[in-house]
Amino acid sequence: MKPREGKRNRAAARERGRQAPAASTPEARVAVTFRHVEPTEAIKVYGERKLAHAAKHLRRACEIHLILTVDKYRQHGEVTVKSGRFAVTAQEETKDLYSVIDLLADKVERQLRRHVEKKRAGKMRSRSTGEVLTAVEEMPGPPRPARR
Repeated sequence: MKPREGKRNRAAARERGRQAPAASTPEARVAVTFRHVEPTEAIKVYGERKLAHAAKHLRRACEIHLILTVDKYRQHGEVTVKSGRFAVTAQEETKDLYSVIDLLADKVERQLRRHVEKKRAGKMRSRSTGEVLTAVEEMPGPPRPARR
């Protein structure tokens, strides 16, 4: 007998589905460094929140280092994402630190997405001449007429 599909069962299944992806997301340790600028908690939390999303593209835990620098009217940002032997870096410069963080997050996420797509596509090795010839000889085909 099949269990009855009711609102409670569907709600429980939906809740289990929401919790499953959270467990598979790798941990991202975000470090924020301020140079020539007074460190504020708001900018630090904003940077950590925006850059932590980059970890969803990776399979293992990663370290993200965000460096924010101010030189007169130029707000400069640099981010490095390291996961195992893989590393991604990006730099941006605008007039606002929040927009710098937004642009860096977009740039890093784009690079990580492209890297994952390349790895997923993979390179297929073409078959050697010997492999092709043995495959042709082993193929069953119509019987050949006897030569005289």
